[in-house]
Amino acid sequence: MQRMKRPAIFFDRDGVLNEDDGYVYETTKLKWIDGAREAVKTANDAGYLVFVVTNQSGVARGFFDEHHVQALHEWMAAELAGIGAHVDAFEYCPYHPDAVIERYRQVSHRRKPAPGMITDLLERFPVDIGRSILIGDKPTDLEAARAAGVHGILFSGGNLAEFVRSVLHPGRNIGN
Repeated sequence: MQRMKRPAIFFDRDGVLNEDDGYVYETTKLKWIDGAREAVKTANDAGYLVFVVTNQSGVARGFFDEHHVQALHEWMAAELAGIGAHVDAFEYCPYHPDAVIERYRQVSHRRKPAPGMITDLLERFPVDIGRSILIGDKPTDLEAARAAGVHGILFSGGNLAEFVRSVLHPGRNIGN
C-alpha cells in the first residue's frame, strides 16, 4: 500500500529558525527567530511534513563535533514539543571542501547548494514535491531547492510564523 503523499516545508536552520550568530552549536547560544517555533506548529497543523536542512561546516572546520549538532537538534525538538510542534527529520551536512579535519574534507552532494539533503528526504518520506517549499535565507538554499524540484522562498527576516502563514494562505490578511 502506497503512503499518502503530503506537502513538506524544508526549513534552513541558521538564519531562518534561529539567529545566525556564526557557528551555533550550544543550546545556551541559540536564539530562536521571532515566530520560529510557531511557524513549525503552523506547518504541522496544516498537514505538512517539516524538515530542517542545514550545512554545518563548523564540524569540518573543527569548531565543534557532530554530537554537538545532534544534541542541539534534540534540544530544538524538545523546545518545539513544548508547544505541540515537531520536526519530522533534521538533516545536516558536516562536509566542506576546505575542511581542516581531513575526514570532512570533501565535496558532498548533501552540502547546499547541492540538493542531497532534500533528495535524501524525498526518498525516505512520502512527499508531494509539487506542493512543497523550502524556506531559506541564502541563494544557496534556493539553488538546492530548485535542483531538487522544490519551490524555494527567500526569508529575509521578520516573524517566521507570519511569513509561513502568508505562504500557506496567500489570500488571507495576516495583520502585520
